[in-house]
Amino acid sequence: MTVLVPAGVALSVRDVGKSYGPTGTHVLALEGISLEAKRGEFLCLVGASGCGKTTLLNLICGLDQPTGGEITIDGRASLLFQEAALFPWLTAAGNVELPLRLAKVRGPDRKTEVDQLLALVHLSAFGDKRPHELSGGMRQRVAVARALAQHADILLMDEPFGSLDAMTRDLLHDELERIWQETGITIVFVTHDVREAVRLGDRILVLTSRPGRVANELMVDLPRPRNISSPEVGELAATVTERLRDEVRSHAGG
Repeated sequence: MTVLVPAGVALSVRDVGKSYGPTGTHVLALEGISLEAKRGEFLCLVGASGCGKTTLLNLICGLDQPTGGEITIDGRASLLFQEAALFPWLTAAGNVELPLRLAKVRGPDRKTEVDQLLALVHLSAFGDKRPHELSGGMRQRVAVARALAQHADILLMDEPFGSLDAMTRDLLHDELERIWQETGITIVFVTHDVREAVRLGDRILVLTSRPGRVANELMVDLPRPRNISSPEVGELAATVTERLRDEVRSHAGG
């Protein structure tokens, strides 16, 4: 069920559960998970593998339905995966244009918006290139532009930089932060990389091992822009890591 949420809140997840399989042998992926994201917030989710982070994003964007509870959003949500998932037969501009074409936006208006979005992700000179002609980082920037072409108010990002090398990832952190600040979009960002979460997030939620619930919440009160290698980022990342270890140990002991 998707309805509008109170003013100032972009996303509300209330007591949501998700199970797979028949009763008695089902797998419980999420149980009673509740969280909110404010409009314009950069919210990061971290947790052990299998804690339900990807499941949660799928539920938020409507690719799957919860077993229980309620998810409410203000506007439209768009999901980005670890791989850019661009159509190889389309150019960068063609990939960005596709959601506009499906939405029946007029041709001249489509071209104007595609040009604006490619400029936003600093790829104006690469609109005629196909995905195999672009680097991994450039492909992910095209994917971001395509998501924004869906007129998304909430950008859901499922470890989007996980397959990239450290230097490219660091550059894309800067790019994503710039785009987020310029557009005012709400971002929910899933990552295994605790330093990445501290580098990017306004707030970090630590999820429990399966079934996923919110175990801890940490505010990131560090000034922007941040350096992923800075002592301040490292200190807070160590705190988040210790919370994660406590959760994993608790789960193992149970």
